[in-house]
Formats: sequence, structure tokens, C-alpha cells
Amino acid sequence: MFEVVAVHIASSINIRQCKSQLPLKILFSDSDELYLKNGEKKFVYIFQYGLVSFFNHSEDEKAKVLDALSAITKEKIAPQFTETIQVEIIEGHQKVAFDKVILPSFDSEFIRLVMLNTSQSVALDQYSEITQQLLEETNEHTQYLEKKGKLNISGIKLKKFIGKVLNIKNQISENLYIFDEPESTWENEQLNRLNLELKQTFDLKIRYRNIHEQLGIIKENLELFKDIWDHRESSRLEWVIIILILVEVLDLFVFRLWSKL
Repeated sequence: MFEVVAVHIASSINIRQCKSQLPLKILFSDSDELYLKNGEKKFVYIFQYGLVSFFNHSEDEKAKVLDALSAITKEKIAPQFTETIQVEIIEGHQKVAFDKVILPSFDSEFIRLVMLNTSQSVALDQYSEITQQLLEETNEHTQYLEKKGKLNISGIKLKKFIGKVLNIKNQISENLYIFDEPESTWENEQLNRLNLELKQTFDLKIRYRNIHEQLGIIKENLELFKDIWDHRESSRLEWVIIILILVEVLDLFVFRLWSKL
């Protein structure tokens, strides 16, 4: 029996620097991912969006890898989001259960799929938490609008809030590829079936859609807030123009009156 553990350790990880920081055998690498072999039947999978997944590592072995990565990770955080799943190798059998995966052979590509989907699940936990916080903050403003008939957020803070939501949305689109199939599954039926079963077990597509729906609600509310602010600023500008015209008319009236005197 083996174990896959995925841990969120930072906001981002520089994959290029990881290659020099971790002198391990590279099984797969691109700008966003690094899949490494760390000895006999041990694998490490690193993702640009701050996730590290371990296969068959002791606590000390995981700590050594994390210590090596600590020098290059940005905005280090406590490993709040983690996920663990058991992996068993039974020749000729393949099954995905809630807390265990049975693989037909000890194959690095099969193991990679388990590590990938486990990591994507942890990433969804992270983004779900962030989205929930944004939704709660948005609800505070909508409740204030309902009670007071006005917004309790300044224009600058509103713009920063909108930027934050857009950044989160972009990060999810860039980092999570829930609806894309890894290249290794294209011509291998067993790998493709394993990938689909893992996504279903982790509820990846449903959780991904829920996050996007929540972000859509937040975006819709923020657009309304922006319209209210634009209307307020427009009304304020109109009043400034009216006051300036009145001042000019008054000044002209006083000037003429003074001339007659």
C-alpha cells in the first residue's frame, strides 16, 4: 500500500528554479509542472500554482523536499490545504474508490494521474475558500445597500476588489485544466478511464463549476456597484457644472451691477 499526499505550500513556485534546487530525475517538465523521481518507487510532482504532491514518501523525506523548495517559493504559507489518498497495486485490477485507488501495475504514468488529480482537488479547496470569502464580503455590501440605499465602499476600494476577483478568475483558468485530458490519456484507454474515474471521485468538474458560478455572482454584483458609483460620479459632476455656471452668472450680474454704480 502506497500513499499520495498533495500539499499547498505557496502562492506560486518557479518551476525552472526547482530543476536546479532539486537534482532529481525528471520524468516530465513544462512551464507549469515538474514530475520527478526521488528514488525507488518515489515520485514528486510540483505545480507552478503552489502545489506539491508526494508519492510514497516518509515525513522526513517530504520535509527535506519542502525545505529545498522553501528557498524559491513566494509568499510562503502554512500547509492549510492538503489531501491524501491510498494507492494499491493489484495486477490486472483498476478501481477508484473514495479513499483508495487500485492500479493494475506500478507505472509512473498511472501514478502521475493520481497525483495530478489529487493536486487539482487541493487547488479547488484553496480557490473555493478564497471565492467563499469574496462572496461573503460582497454580501456585506449588498446587505448595506439594501438597508441604507447606498454603498459603503469607496471607488478605489471597489476597483481593487474588482481587480482581485478578476485575478482569481484568471488564476483558476490558467492553473486548473479540469476539462482537459492529459496527453498520456489520448491513446491509452486504461489511463483515460482512470483519469475520468478520478475526476468523478474528487467531484472536480462539479466543484470547478460551483466556483465559477460563485465568481459569476460576485462579478454581477460588482458590475452593479460600479454602475451605482458611475451614476454617483456623473451626478456629482453635473452638480459641479451647474454650480460653476451659477457662479459665473452671479459674477457677471455683480460686475454689471457694480459698473452701473
